[in-house]
Amino acid sequence: MTGTSSRPKLGDPPQPGQHSIFPRGYLPAFLLTVSIFFIWGMSNNLTDILVQQFRKSFELNLLEAQLVQTANFLAYAVMATPAAFLMRRFGYKAGLVTGLVCFAIGLLMFWPAAVIGRYAPFLISIFIVGSGASILETAANPLVAQFGPSDTSEERLNLAQAFNPPGTITGVLVGTWFIFSGVDKTKSQVAAMKAQGTYAAYLHAEVLRVVPTYIILGVVVLTLALFISRSNFPAVLDSDEDAPAGGSLAAYGRLLRNPSLLAAVVAMFFYNGAQVSTWSNFIPYLRLYTPLSERSAGYWLTGSLVALAIGRIVSTPLMRVFHPARMIATYAVVNLLLLLVGIGHPGFAGAGAILITSFFMSIMYPTIFALGVKGLGPDTKLAGSLLVMAIVGGAIFPPLVGFVGRLTGSLAVGYSVPLAGYVVIAAYGFFVRPTAASVASSVP
Repeated sequence: MTGTSSRPKLGDPPQPGQHSIFPRGYLPAFLLTVSIFFIWGMSNNLTDILVQQFRKSFELNLLEAQLVQTANFLAYAVMATPAAFLMRRFGYKAGLVTGLVCFAIGLLMFWPAAVIGRYAPFLISIFIVGSGASILETAANPLVAQFGPSDTSEERLNLAQAFNPPGTITGVLVGTWFIFSGVDKTKSQVAAMKAQGTYAAYLHAEVLRVVPTYIILGVVVLTLALFISRSNFPAVLDSDEDAPAGGSLAAYGRLLRNPSLLAAVVAMFFYNGAQVSTWSNFIPYLRLYTPLSERSAGYWLTGSLVALAIGRIVSTPLMRVFHPARMIATYAVVNLLLLLVGIGHPGFAGAGAILITSFFMSIMYPTIFALGVKGLGPDTKLAGSLLVMAIVGGAIFPPLVGFVGRLTGSLAVGYSVPLAGYVVIAAYGFFVRPTAASVASSVP
């Protein structure tokens, strides 16, 4: 059921004197979609906890531990295009349900992976979780961008993404409380346990600590999939009435000739690389350069996510005054300067500067995404898949930080990797055209 003739259309312009962000007549479906932003935010930042936990449980170096992020975000490059074709054939709702079910399967697989007690099964489970998240992001972001008047798409997507930071905060707090044991063994204690033959059992117990959190989250995700499968979504968003002729291959040809979209894809790659590598290396940075415990470092990571949430709340209304692209350029320059402090002054001063970068990350992802798909009409699903594929930057940057850290002997210097990402983002924000090209301008 998609509504009656008296129901307002999603794309209807607001009435004179009104500034419309929410979809007219479809608020329940919109809110169900927005709830997904909380879920994948929670899961994505639990991986930051897993980097530290698996580093201890499997006795890994930082480069090996960052394969957690590689497994998670590599799935975005693999699954985004199949997800776009799925939604082009069956619609956004099918994409949401499929993504949630895949997501839940990966979460529930943490139990057998923990019983096996090897690193590789966890990486496979994380890849499946990332596959589900990739499908969800390919569906939810363009869906929200189109879920109302075009002229407020950036604000609407920033509003939906505002539910992501509470999820990330919840994920880190849950990981800090229920995954981290708070037990840090000294070298002499480890040697004594090895001599007594109890160290292997201790490490396996640390591995098992991840299971309850991931099982509970898997059940929650399956429940949300059930609710969405039984809900009505507007069919108008899946209509191909106005689609140019030629099918998906022709659509990709148009998109690959659209400079606004391609610039957004490049910016998205470098942004996600910068974001994920900043957060996933933050606890190791704190443990190396400050006397903080594992759990205390987890609270600092939580603080960075609170800063992200505050930044989104403060910054979204400013888009009515300042052009969104110019805002992300300015924010990128500020983050570049803050990371210079983190690199040059490792310790509490540098950690504080790195924490503050999260405030200025706040609007980057949703704004780049909304600018990239703006005006693309029936090609929005495929354009969204290209932007989601660019999230693979989160798979490449974190181990690269670990590699630079090992090469130079300084994890602080490794933060030059996300710094380079902000140079590209600043260039994008300053040089992108203020008015995104429409699909018509990219058709030969």
